[in-house]
Amino acid sequence: MRHRVHGRKLNRSSAHRKSLRQNLVADLICYEQILTTEAKARTIRPTAEKMITLAKRGLEKSDTNPAAAVHARRLAAARLPKTRTFTDEEGVTEEVDVVKKLFEEIAPRYQARPGGYTRMVKVGKRPGDNADMAVLMLVDEE
Repeated sequence: MRHRVHGRKLNRSSAHRKSLRQNLVADLICYEQILTTEAKARTIRPTAEKMITLAKRGLEKSDTNPAAAVHARRLAAARLPKTRTFTDEEGVTEEVDVVKKLFEEIAPRYQARPGGYTRMVKVGKRPGDNADMAVLMLVDEE
C-alpha cells in the first residue's frame, strides 16, 4: 500500500531528482513545451504550475508592495536555473533568462486564469525502451 507516500523517485537520488525537476521546469518555461516520459511529466507538472502562480502573485503585488514583487522574483530565481541556451529554427543561439521570461511573458498571459496552466498530451511509446511518452505544454490563452 502506498498510503501517504508522495512523489515519484524515478530511479534517481534526491539531488538528481531535484536537479532534473529544476531543469525540466526551466525548459518548459523556455520552450513552452517539452517531450519527456509520462512519469517525468506527471512529476514536474505541479512544480511548473506553482512557479507560474508564484510569478502571477508577484506581478499582482508589484503595484502595492514592490518588496513583495522582488521577493517573488528571488524565490523563483532560487528554484530555477538562471539561463537556458535557446536555438531557433534558423540555428541562431541565444541565452534566455528563465526568471525574466517567467515574469514578463508567461505570468501576464495567465493573469486572469485561476489555474491549470499546463496540458499533458500522451504521444505513445518510445521506440528504444517502450517508455510512455508525453508532451507537456503551456496552455494557450483562450
